[in-house]
Amino acid sequence: MASRKVVVVKLGTSVLTAGGTLLNKPRLVELASQCVELRSAGWQVILVSSGAVAAGRAALGKEIGSSIAEKQMLAAIGQGQLIHLWQSLFSIYDVSVAQLLLTRADVENRARYLNARDTLNQLLSHDVVPIINENDAVATSEIKVGDNDNLSAMVAILANADRLLLLTDQSGLFTADPRQNPDARLIETVDEIDEDIIALAGGSGTALGTGGMATKLQAAQIAQRAGIETVIAKGSESNVIVNIQSGQAKSTKFIRFDAPLDGRKKWLLSGPRCNGALICDDGAVDAVSTQGASLLAKGITDVSGQFSRGDLIELKSLQGKVIAKGLVAFDHHELQQIKGLHSAQISEVLGYQTANVVIHRDDLVVLEHVAT
Repeated sequence: MASRKVVVVKLGTSVLTAGGTLLNKPRLVELASQCVELRSAGWQVILVSSGAVAAGRAALGKEIGSSIAEKQMLAAIGQGQLIHLWQSLFSIYDVSVAQLLLTRADVENRARYLNARDTLNQLLSHDVVPIINENDAVATSEIKVGDNDNLSAMVAILANADRLLLLTDQSGLFTADPRQNPDARLIETVDEIDEDIIALAGGSGTALGTGGMATKLQAAQIAQRAGIETVIAKGSESNVIVNIQSGQAKSTKFIRFDAPLDGRKKWLLSGPRCNGALICDDGAVDAVSTQGASLLAKGITDVSGQFSRGDLIELKSLQGKVIAKGLVAFDHHELQQIKGLHSAQISEVLGYQTANVVIHRDDLVVLEHVAT
């Protein structure tokens, strides 16, 4: 079992409902069968399954509004229905499943992140299929990941997965919206998600789901940086999961970076939200992004936001581009006093002994390699 590869399969609401408003059971049967076939081919499978609200709507059997409280009620009703359905389908093949409900708080806190990772690894080691969704019934806006695309990328990092499959109502990323432009071409391979690629993504997808192509690109970018290959494909295509793995499906593949991050930096990439930003001069940008250096106070030109020591913050170039993020050793008040200073001057200005670097390279994740 230890040598088997791990694939995370994200199933969007439009895939599970076959474009309708309720879960499409024949579609779920097909997907479960494909996952079992994948397991027979030597893969460990993790599902990130949308559809709790759709399942709750079906179970309640009447029209419900669209307020947050009403959606959370439907999620609370539907989550049990959804996992029961998956459990019934996989039991046909004598495959056990387990439900994991996550919020952003579970990945922002390092200890909870490690606990979630250990649970996931234990399930895989016992040949169980984890079925994961956001805990919509209790999550508030402050702790929600917000969409299952980004959640699936976080799960892929938690599981140290080899591949992330994002199944949706489109065959992948096109040069234009194929629903409106008949000349739109499918982009089969993406080496790097740059501004031109991001510009191709539109708004939200269907009225049923919360994620469009933009959130899929965000997820692919997170996974790519963590050394995980991502594929976007059409979930309604026959045998799509198996065909992706054999390279036969129409899809867009996002090539993984060759230098995956270590465990701690993967957590920094996937988990905490940034509380502020530091504007860095060209020298600091080059040192951090291409030389693997720590960030020194000397290279900081401005401080944005309010944050405390140990918070995660962004590093930006003078042009406003986010080049990295990391755990800061000073709060925003201190950095306003020491920005632009040499390290030897910090203790004298602040009046007490403290760190010599603002963000140590071990606590820093580079997002863009910028040539200056």
